[in-house]
Amino acid sequence: MVLDAFDRAAVTADASTSPISSAAIADLKKFVAEGNKRLDAVNAIASNASCIVSDAVAGIVCENQGLIQAGGNCYPNRRMAACLRDGEIILRYVTYALLAGDASVLDDRCLNGLKETYAALGVPATSSVRAIQIMKASSLAHINDTNTEANGGRRFRRMGSIQGDCSALTSEAASYFDRVISAIS
Repeated sequence: MVLDAFDRAAVTADASTSPISSAAIADLKKFVAEGNKRLDAVNAIASNASCIVSDAVAGIVCENQGLIQAGGNCYPNRRMAACLRDGEIILRYVTYALLAGDASVLDDRCLNGLKETYAALGVPATSSVRAIQIMKASSLAHINDTNTEANGGRRFRRMGSIQGDCSALTSEAASYFDRVISAIS
């Protein structure tokens, strides 16, 4: 069952046959108040998704040249394309979870059976985990708007997200990436 923060509060209260608690209402108020930051974070990731994913795949290839050689998991081109596609799908579901404030969409629609599928296809878990780690680092930099002109070169553009403390949102996004890493390890 795919939930958002509001559904989760209602289901939890329903399960205990009690009204939604004051603490849950306070959490929902905070969720709404921080809505623009959440939308900015999702936009920062979604706007840069292809770069985040292609940089992650390039990173794992640089670390392990055997991936693109005959017999490697990113050889021939169709396997490389599948790797890029899977990275984009995983990143998309991480942004869905971040937008909803709940990991159920990530678990139900993306991670359920992913490890078994990768094992059946012979996708190396170590390379997949490393790619997710790189995507995590890049995404968190975009959420915090800490990327710099020196790192971005002539293609640099600042997202201009709302200023303020994004540590809770960054921690939440990191937890979704960690969830993916845990699921495929």
